[in-house]
Amino acid sequence: MSGSGTTAGDDPLQTAVWRLRSRGCWTDAAALLAPLAAEPAVALERVGLLVERCMFTGEGWADAEDALRVAEAGARDDEERGGAACERGRLAYAATTLGVRDRADEARTALGRAAALLSPTSPQRPLLDFRRGLVAEHIADSPQAARAAYQRAHEGARARGDVLLLSFTHHHQSRLALREGELLQAQQGFAEALRIRVDLGYLIGVAPALAALADCEPEQEAARLLAEARRLFRMLGGVPVWLADRLAPKFPAQTDDEGRTDQAVTTPPKPAA
Repeated sequence: MSGSGTTAGDDPLQTAVWRLRSRGCWTDAAALLAPLAAEPAVALERVGLLVERCMFTGEGWADAEDALRVAEAGARDDEERGGAACERGRLAYAATTLGVRDRADEARTALGRAAALLSPTSPQRPLLDFRRGLVAEHIADSPQAARAAYQRAHEGARARGDVLLLSFTHHHQSRLALREGELLQAQQGFAEALRIRVDLGYLIGVAPALAALADCEPEQEAARLLAEARRLFRMLGGVPVWLADRLAPKFPAQTDDEGRTDQAVTTPPKPAA
């Protein structure tokens, strides 16, 4: 699930879903779609909401699995089956990187199935490429493959006008750039990801963007960015969970939103995006 915000001319239901989603009210957003869930496209949208809830909160796995089975059972063609497989891969990725259960093989298999089902021109291709990049980076530890997948996703998102997905591709390409010491490139990408999320009102994605940008800034500016990220994190009730050690530390060691360790920790969390 991606999306690019809403405008005054959008469908009222989709506007309401977006507003709830962007503020972390995934269950309420999914409930709005429940009466229409017999439609495969709506069923898949519900899955996206509930999987995103898992990724940001570490909760709601059973609800996401149930919604996913409904979407898989109702899929009528390769496009719909590929979309469901893409969400299964995303759910398995989230469970693996958040340490709930090792489902790495399932994530790879499901995303591979999605790639086989979705045509090269499918509107879901950019999102699939992005998720394959996540698996390459955080499960396979293959930054080169991740970079290629993120670039494909970035180009596809730009061609389709998927602004929210662009914020994620900017963010994750910048994390790879920072990993390689390209500070200016990383700073520019993180700043653009932050700008997009603020412009769209994607509140749940602002704290991770602030925290990431803080890694590229001088100490005083970094402290200001982290203070704002901490405020949002608390306001949203500790979302996203992978920022907890950094923004609400319970132990001396801290990790950033990509699981990069400032001090030694045991099994730091990986990103869920």
